[in-house]
Amino acid sequence: MDLVSRIQRLPIGKFHYTLLWVIGLGWMFDAMDTGLISFILAKMAEDWSMTPTEKGWVVSIGFVGMAIGAVCSGALADRIGRKTVFATTLVIYSLATAACAFAPNLTWLLVFRFIVGLGLGGQLPVAVTLVSEYIPAHVRGRFIVLLESFWGLGWLCAALVSYFVIPKFGWHMAFLIGGIPALYAIVIWKMVPESIPYLIHRGRIQEAHELVQSIERKCGVAVIETIEVKQIAEQKTGSFSQLWSGIFARRTLMLWLIWFGIVYSYYGIFTWLPSLLVQQGYSIVQSFEYVLFMILAQLPGYIVAAWLVELWGRKATLAIFIGMCAVSAYFFGQADSVALIMLWGCLLSFFNLGAWGVLYTYTPEQYPTHIRAFGSGWAAAVGRIGGIAAPLAVTHLMVKDDGFSYVFMMFTAVLVAVAVVILVLGEETKGRTLESISK
Repeated sequence: MDLVSRIQRLPIGKFHYTLLWVIGLGWMFDAMDTGLISFILAKMAEDWSMTPTEKGWVVSIGFVGMAIGAVCSGALADRIGRKTVFATTLVIYSLATAACAFAPNLTWLLVFRFIVGLGLGGQLPVAVTLVSEYIPAHVRGRFIVLLESFWGLGWLCAALVSYFVIPKFGWHMAFLIGGIPALYAIVIWKMVPESIPYLIHRGRIQEAHELVQSIERKCGVAVIETIEVKQIAEQKTGSFSQLWSGIFARRTLMLWLIWFGIVYSYYGIFTWLPSLLVQQGYSIVQSFEYVLFMILAQLPGYIVAAWLVELWGRKATLAIFIGMCAVSAYFFGQADSVALIMLWGCLLSFFNLGAWGVLYTYTPEQYPTHIRAFGSGWAAAVGRIGGIAAPLAVTHLMVKDDGFSYVFMMFTAVLVAVAVVILVLGEETKGRTLESISK
């Protein structure tokens, strides 16, 4: 039995759940760091008397870093390993976040936010690739959605830190707290194994074999002593042209359009939500409270998506969740009372984050091992372009009369377009191994 098949045959148990929570906590810290800026910005803009354009650049410069980080880390992960890049990017964004607390002016803040983006954008595609390569096909979708659910926990941490820390201790302290996760890199280095397919495709067959044997012992299955020759695969290096060749061209186009649309809508909505609510007349504390409840709605969204992704499949679940997110965005923009804001805001959060979980499952399933992290990184990078554009569009529309409504009508149109792309270009991958999907 070949090495990849030996990993795929393992019964789901302690090893898989440990991998899930260890990488999941790294994912949570990424989300906490991302979420902190949305809360900090509402207060920092007051203290520094920032213009709408300056606020937009604080958000957008992070996405410039994310786009670059996603491409570079994906390529590096296919060359030097998933585990190494995952730990390194966590250290980068954590230390840069702490440095933001000491920024003397806007220029230095933008420099640090750019470095934060490099780490944040680089971590997620690598993390999901690593987990995908260890989880058996019949539960891979569910595990990836559960991994993505740690994002909701991270935003919840950001909301709680902001609610309890910023009013009492100021936004500088919130940035300093965002630097603490750098210590978690030690845990990652000790507990996360390197990807077996990565080791094979780099020609490190004996190392892969010994690692598989170690995992077999942990899972309580028979340890196989021999290595099948067919596992010694030809070493390949991913290239940009491969993403647009043969069967991968359609998949790449689909992923790039989905990623652009979902990042544009998500970060355009949630990064600006506290500030948008303040502009609607609610106090900073009230806006933090409302967003906190909306973030809580993300968690059941992940749970439902984790169940449906293996029942309905990736394509149907993703299209339906995106479509319902479009409906929620429209009515949120028309809400004129606290009750309606909370209702449609919670539904928006529920469907949007559930869709994210499915997308992170779907993305690495489109490419073979030697370009899996590279292709996922490029998709995420194109998405970050949406993250750069969204704050600028929001600040432009918000200065108009009834700007709040226009902002969410725009997001509704974008989300509808994304749902159409999924239905037209998407193919179902439920229950298929990564090796068969990629051919």
